[in-house]
Amino acid sequence: MEFFRIIDKQTTEEQLQKNILPTTIDRFTETMLFLESFNSDFKGVTLWGEFNISYHKINGGVRFTLLDCPNALSWTITTGFPPERNKIVVHCTINRIQKPTEFIEEIEEFLGEWEAGLFENF
Repeated sequence: MEFFRIIDKQTTEEQLQKNILPTTIDRFTETMLFLESFNSDFKGVTLWGEFNISYHKINGGVRFTLLDCPNALSWTITTGFPPERNKIVVHCTINRIQKPTEFIEEIEEFLGEWEAGLFENF
């Protein structure tokens, strides 16, 4: 399944990569917290509990992945590409085609936090 959020803010890839870091995620969400670093990966708390999380700078922005999540939850925060080249795009995926409504609502809540945090910080 995939989910999108479009944030009506203009920024650059460089600004996204400079400001969205494992150590700054609590500026963007209420339910995520950085605990400790392991090279490009880190341990963090999420809405669903504690996970090993990968963080990478990618073309257009950044990518996070919950490494030990059974749903393979991953999200990117980018700009400069479709579907909205001049806005911030949050794209989230899980490796399932169906999930209980409660879990989908939690993903939507999670993305809502990122949307509000990105809008406020950019």
